[in-house]
This record gives sequence, structure tokens and C-alpha cells, in this order.
Amino acid sequence: MTPPTASDRSAFGKANPHALATILEASETRRIISATDIYDISGVKLWAGNQPVSTSLQRKLLDRELRQPLETSLVAEDGVSAASLALAFEELLGGGSALLPLLQPHAQRLGTLIKGLTLHPVAQLLLTAAQTARPEHYAHAVAAMALNGALMAAGGGDDAAVRLALLCGLLHYVGEMYIGPEHGEAEADRDLDFASYQQLVVHPHVGSLLLAQLTNYPADVARAVAEHHERLDQSGYPNALAGGQMSTQGRLLAVTEATLNALRSPYSHLLHASVALRAVPGEFDLVWVGKITQAASAQPPQSAVMEPEDIQQRLAALSEVLASAESRVSALAAQAQLPALQQALELAEFLLGRLRTGWNESGLWNPSALLSADAAEVEALEDELYFRLRGVQRAALLRAGTLPAPQAQQLQDLCDSLAMGG
Repeated sequence: MTPPTASDRSAFGKANPHALATILEASETRRIISATDIYDISGVKLWAGNQPVSTSLQRKLLDRELRQPLETSLVAEDGVSAASLALAFEELLGGGSALLPLLQPHAQRLGTLIKGLTLHPVAQLLLTAAQTARPEHYAHAVAAMALNGALMAAGGGDDAAVRLALLCGLLHYVGEMYIGPEHGEAEADRDLDFASYQQLVVHPHVGSLLLAQLTNYPADVARAVAEHHERLDQSGYPNALAGGQMSTQGRLLAVTEATLNALRSPYSHLLHASVALRAVPGEFDLVWVGKITQAASAQPPQSAVMEPEDIQQRLAALSEVLASAESRVSALAAQAQLPALQQALELAEFLLGRLRTGWNESGLWNPSALLSADAAEVEALEDELYFRLRGVQRAALLRAGTLPAPQAQQLQDLCDSLAMGG
């Protein structure tokens, strides 16, 4: 993991407005107090210890450099606990989740280990705030905790490894507390616009810094959180790591996050996750992908809603969408002269090339598989392709940065076509 810079070390010197707003909203119904007196960097006392926080704290903290990070000065007295996490896990098991085939074989062991988890006060504070003010985030954290632990258990991990996996899953989202809720993945339902994507890409780094600097969790937890959107083929973010640079827990957490991302719709089936994880060979660790694929394959087939001829037509149309996207990017790259635009288009070509590799080489995407494909598989494939094209769009815009108006318009027109599926 990249060493913290000077700006990283001061990242928590001021109260983050988004995290503070979430904590204060939670304080309306939960008992969140100052564990100690809160001072600014010049020694001015802003808040007395052992006092409940309120909205007046927000005004006092405005633009103030603090002697100690706010997160270490507050405590959620009636907050999330290991016992309440175990209860949330039981509710997940009883709620008809698509994850059940993966969770149920390890449910008893996971429940016992969850009850024994240690919650650092900073982690407890942020989880409590999320549970109250951002319930989608908390539900996602619980699901990630459960799935990450179950996959590690299925892979033969001992109790220490499974416990670490549970913590990584539970805490991987804490960085999202530090961006506006309108920019989060849960709210965007996978269809993030570029403005949201610009905000979102920093959250793994922020979450990792927070855990490394403000808690005493093992370094492996912070590292895994930093890596949960990385990919083995260097197509992930925020650092475009190669597979050899990723930790074991980071590889696992990347699969967990991608699986949950594919299952955001209440109508999604494990097949959607299996398709998403296999869409581009080389993105994810096959040890963990295999666990998802095996569970998906063991489920009863979904009812077909298309005739074989219709399935073949849909797949042919998807192939044309991909070809059109490749053609558009190639045409613009041939005439691009500005270095920033060239770099953005090189990235787009790389990502489309990886998608093309998946289309050509994977059994699922191979033309010889057309006759054996079913409607549910095609619909999952279709959803994933359009999602991937939106990802190419956002990544190219982010790489380009600010361009002169003519080139910016060229790139925007291209990206608009990708967002619409070519």
C-alpha cells in the first residue's frame, strides 16, 4: 500500500462535513457523547467532555483544525455491538437473501465468530452512524461481513483468518462516510454518473487511512479496505494495482464487493454475480470466484422467458454494441493529439480490450455457447456489458481531467455513446 503523504496525515485534522452530518443525524436517536474535551489546534475548548453531541457542535467545528481527530473524541454509548451484528447476521439469514447458498453452510461458525468480534470505538461510532442515518450502507456492511467470512470459511481458513475476513467486510465501506451520500454506490444502484464517480473513487483510500491511523486493527484490514476495488489485471482503482501487489484479504474482498454489487437489485440471482465475476478473465482471484460460481451452478435453473432464436439475437446485438464501442474509441484515438485525451482513450481501449478478451475466450461469452445459454444468463450478461461500458466511460473522463472545450466535447460525445451502449 502506498505510504501516507503529508496531506494524508492531516486528513482527519478537520471534521469531515459528511461524516459529521451523519454522526449528528444519528445523535438525534442514539446517545453519542464526547469522550473527552474537544480543543482546536490553538487550545480553544470547543466542547466539554461527557456531553451529548448536537447540531451546535457542527457550528463550532466549522473550518477548525482540531488537536485530536473528532472520530477519536466521540463515543456511541448505545451503538452497534458484536451482539447486534450477530443479530443482523441472523436477520440476513432469515431474509431470503440471494447469498443464502453461500452463507448457510457456515452459519453456525460465522455467528459464533461475529459475537466475538472486537469493535474499536471509532469503528463502532461510524457503524452506529451508518445504521441510523445511512441504513443502506449498514446493510451492505453486514452483507459484506457475512459473505467475506463465508468465503474464507469455504476456502478452509482457520478462525483467525475468518475473523479477519469478517472485519474486512464489515469495515470496507467506512470511507464512504466521508463523501456525500448522493455519491455512494448504494444510492446510485450501479448507475453512477461521472460526478459521483469522481467522489467515489477516493473512498477506499480514505477508509484505509482512517483504519490505519485512528484504530488499532491489524494492518491487513486497512490494506484490504484500500484494495477492495482493485483488480488483478490493473483495471481497478484507486491505484491500478497488479495482482502480485494485492494481499490475500484484498483479493477476497474485491470478489465480495463485486458479488454484492452485482446483487443490488432485489431480483438479482447468484447467476448475475457469477457472470459479473467471469466477464473479464484475470480480474479476480479464481479461488474465490469458484466459490460463487459453484453456488450459482447448484441453484435451480430460472425459468426461460425467450425462445432460443431470441436468445441468439440478443447475444448478437450485444456483440454489435461492443464492436461499435471499440470502433468509436479507435476512430477518436486515431485523430487525438492532446496528450491528456490520448491517455484517456488509451485507457478506454485497454478496458474495452479486456472486455473483448472476455467475450472471445470465456466459455460463457463464446459463440459456441449460444445454443446452451438460457434467458436468465443472457439477461445477466446484458446487464453486465452495459455496466462495464458505463465504467469505461467514467474511467476515461477521470483520466482525461480538464480538457479544452473542443476535445472535451469530443470525449463527452464518445462517453455519451458508451453510456447508451454504443
